[in-house]
Amino acid sequence: MKINNLKINQYGKLENKEIALDKINVIYGKNEAGKSTLLNFIQSMFYGVSKNKNKKDFSDYEQYKPWKNGDFSGNIDYTLDNGKKFYVFRDFEKKNPKIYDENNNDIANNFKIDKKDGNCFFTEQTGVTRDVIKSTLITEQNSIELDTNTQNTLLQKIINISETGEEETSYKKAKAKLDKMFLEEIGTERSSERPINKVTENIENYSQEINEIKQYEDKKYYFQNRKKEIEKELNEELENKNIYEQIKIAIEDDEKENEKIKIKNKIIDENTEKIKKLENYKEQNLKHIKDQNKNKNKISLVILSILIIINIFSLLMIKNRIINVIFILLIPAYFIILKFSNKKVEHENSDNEIKVLKDGNNELKLEVNKMKDELLAKNEKIKHELVAKYGNNINELFNKEIYQIIEDNKENINNLKLELHKIELDKSNIEPKLDKLIELEEKLDIEQRKLSQLEQRKKIYELTSSIMEKSYEEMKNSIIPKFTKELNKNVKRFSDNNYSEVIVKDGIMIKLNSGEYVPIEKLSLGTIEEIYLALRLSMLNEISNEKMPIILDEAFAYFDDNRLTNTLKFLSEINNQVIILTCTNREYNILKSNNLPFRFIELNT
Repeated sequence: MKINNLKINQYGKLENKEIALDKINVIYGKNEAGKSTLLNFIQSMFYGVSKNKNKKDFSDYEQYKPWKNGDFSGNIDYTLDNGKKFYVFRDFEKKNPKIYDENNNDIANNFKIDKKDGNCFFTEQTGVTRDVIKSTLITEQNSIELDTNTQNTLLQKIINISETGEEETSYKKAKAKLDKMFLEEIGTERSSERPINKVTENIENYSQEINEIKQYEDKKYYFQNRKKEIEKELNEELENKNIYEQIKIAIEDDEKENEKIKIKNKIIDENTEKIKKLENYKEQNLKHIKDQNKNKNKISLVILSILIIINIFSLLMIKNRIINVIFILLIPAYFIILKFSNKKVEHENSDNEIKVLKDGNNELKLEVNKMKDELLAKNEKIKHELVAKYGNNINELFNKEIYQIIEDNKENINNLKLELHKIELDKSNIEPKLDKLIELEEKLDIEQRKLSQLEQRKKIYELTSSIMEKSYEEMKNSIIPKFTKELNKNVKRFSDNNYSEVIVKDGIMIKLNSGEYVPIEKLSLGTIEEIYLALRLSMLNEISNEKMPIILDEAFAYFDDNRLTNTLKFLSEINNQVIILTCTNREYNILKSNNLPFRFIELNT
């Protein structure tokens, strides 16, 4: 791939700049001339301007957006290794650029659109992401001072590249960080006070409490079922109470009617007794009368004889007619008196009384029979109605002691109500505990879901760790040997054969021409920088099928002239486009003195 032309309308301090590029390009500018801005512009044309601060005070968007309202845009045209040319215009205020092929056809829709990153045309064309391009194609000066920190930082980047392919990513540190994250965010069976330990402990505690309260849940079901049974029994007893009350009323009505019948029968009996007494008295009286009448008849004959004698005497001796008539009238008067003084009147009265009593008894007997018939009919009707309503067993209740049955029924109702009340109390006592059971079950469910999530994350961590380890092993066994071979080739060329071999394994060892292996830490910072550059260049063939441009921003600060000459000759021989950003004339002079073709671009703001 080759970048042909850059057009900057306005980007940071750069404005109305158009830059044509060749294979080897030296872009010269003093400090603050805009070299870093140009470097960022190239990245932003391919990937869009970043609005992420990435631990910086300002994002690229905030840093490079013109202060005054301006045309925050630019374009770039480039050619891929297959010869196809593309032209890209980007308005940095918008997420997606306009993309044209060599025939000026708009082909922006031919590429994937990512919600976060926008159009992914350059990644699809080259396979190189924004992060990869920073760690491989672009090489910046690490520091100005030759101090220990600079050397350590550079060494760490070399080790990182050899381990993971990215200078900012260390396999060991990544693995250690992953293990630390795993321990802190999840934990193990042997750890304590970690999320998985706390969750497991909570689950055990909640489960224990739930099991303890579960017994109350069984009681709850018992109370519910028992309550239904008691309510059913109570309803039956209350229904029976109604039946018994109806039967009791019927029996009491029957008893009242029977009492009336008894009274009437008693009257009949009393009357019958009176009749017997009157009839006995009548018989005795008749005999007495007969005896009296016999005595009366004898006395009457004596008295009559005396009256007759007196009448004869008065007729004979007394010549007074009035006295004679009076004496004559005494005889019939006597017979009249005798007649009315007879006990026959009393006899007649007894007969009348007997007749009245007998008539009364007959009427009472008719009433009693009628009452019995009516009572029987009434009882049969009540029984029929109750049987129709409640069943045949009702008949049996009329033959039992209903009052005892009612008392038993009342006692049963009271006992059932008491038991029902007790169950309600017991139920109300366990309800708060059962409410807590619901709360505990919800908490247990939450903790179990947490545990499931932690276990899922644990699997992810373990899978990630496994993939990292396998990838690392694969890199060590397949990519690194190939990569190391290319690295050794580049190091030899850069060092003018002073170093014949580089070994990357748990650190970096350099083989001197004498055959001695020395740790890279013992070399000069310039040598380390040289190996660092060789390491990055060795990766170019691994990151993309395209021959990607190499951008070097003040990358040769620690190179002496001999190292720089070897490096520039090497860069002239490879097929990659090279863009060198510098604030010195060294690169220009060396390229010129060695007759190496290049384009010189002076960047002035």
